[in-house]
Amino acid sequence: MNDQSVDDAFSRDIYTVSRLNSEVRAVLEGSFPLLWVEGEISNLARPASGHVYFSLKDAHAQVRCALFRMRRQRLRFQPADGQRVLLRARISLYEGRGEYQLIVEHMEPAGEGALRQAFEQLKQRLADEGLFDSGHKRPLPSWPRRIGVITSPTGAAIRDVLSVLARRFPAIPVVVYPVPVQGAEAPAAIADMIRLANRRNECDLLILTRGGGSLEDLAAFNDEGVARAIHESRLPIVSAIGHEVDFSIADFVADQRAPTPSAAAELVSPDRDEVRQTLEQGRRRLRRQMDQRLALLATRLGHLADRLQRLHPGNRLLQQAQRLDELEQRLGQTMTRLLRHRQQRLELLATRLRARSPALRLGQAGSHCSQLRQRLDRAITGLLQGSRQRLAARAGSLQALSPLATLERGYSITRRLADGRVVTAAGMVSVGDRVETLLARGRLVCRVEDQTAGGEH
Repeated sequence: MNDQSVDDAFSRDIYTVSRLNSEVRAVLEGSFPLLWVEGEISNLARPASGHVYFSLKDAHAQVRCALFRMRRQRLRFQPADGQRVLLRARISLYEGRGEYQLIVEHMEPAGEGALRQAFEQLKQRLADEGLFDSGHKRPLPSWPRRIGVITSPTGAAIRDVLSVLARRFPAIPVVVYPVPVQGAEAPAAIADMIRLANRRNECDLLILTRGGGSLEDLAAFNDEGVARAIHESRLPIVSAIGHEVDFSIADFVADQRAPTPSAAAELVSPDRDEVRQTLEQGRRRLRRQMDQRLALLATRLGHLADRLQRLHPGNRLLQQAQRLDELEQRLGQTMTRLLRHRQQRLELLATRLRARSPALRLGQAGSHCSQLRQRLDRAITGLLQGSRQRLAARAGSLQALSPLATLERGYSITRRLADGRVVTAAGMVSVGDRVETLLARGRLVCRVEDQTAGGEH
């Protein structure tokens, strides 16, 4: 092997058979949606696993099919070789043998194909008009006063509904609106009965029900007139058509769907045992709350009784009388103390007034004045005597030194009249100056006629 061959070998993406089948299976399952396929059953096999394997063929070809146990249990018929059926299936690949096959989701006899097609077309059209919208769904009452059931009066569905209602809550009255649930006249009868129940308005809700059957048996509930009557109903409607796997147009339009008639009865009725349990719980809770409330009120009543006893007018009058006596005693004691205090105060003031009486003070002042006068007289007498003695001594001394004494001896004092200066020298005056001469007795005014200056002493 040359280098180019080696490189090619390493660059190749080589599939295993398992990988190839796995990827082919993924391509097949991702490329096709769910399909409706019609054909004839052949080579039917039912192994112990519960699954069903068969071939679906027509005049020119065939394909392998697998119906697994969970889907098989929902079939309303037993498939057999040679039977023409209509399948709703998805394409897959059985990797073990490399064969592509159909995985069956639903299977019904081929005669129902036209009904199924009409069902799907009507369903799509009503859905486009908004008849299935959740905004149109009315809530179911929690405690219906009366329940209406639109169904056949002789079918198994009414017996199941009445049995469940009698078991769960027998006190709720039930009105049965009888209609045929199968046949050509059934759709119009059902629609008319829905309108009649609304006009009579004697129930809080309606159950529209019938037992299981084929698609053809349920055709009355896939009718457009019935669907519009349900949509126009003012009363809430619960649909319970057929078995759990059955779906009708009425189920989509109704306010709520139940898988079976019995389930519808359970859905619209309260459970008697649950109600009894709820009521018992409510009764116990109410009793407990009442006991608590009564205990609280009893306590409050006791407090109010005590308060009323304390605030009773008789008690208050007794208390006020006792208070009045106490105040009267206190007033008497206070008045006595006050009077005693005032009397003591008055006596003190009288004493102080007497102590400060003008007469007493005048007497004391007079006595004091007499004493002072005597002392003054003595002091003045002593003072005068001392003064006379000192005056005499000083007069003698003064007399000895007085100029007047000198004047008595013939001397005089001369002063200039112009300025009063004593003339002690002749040079102090001029001829013509006026002078005053003081004598021992009297004075002389003279004019200088002549002056002779003498020597200084």
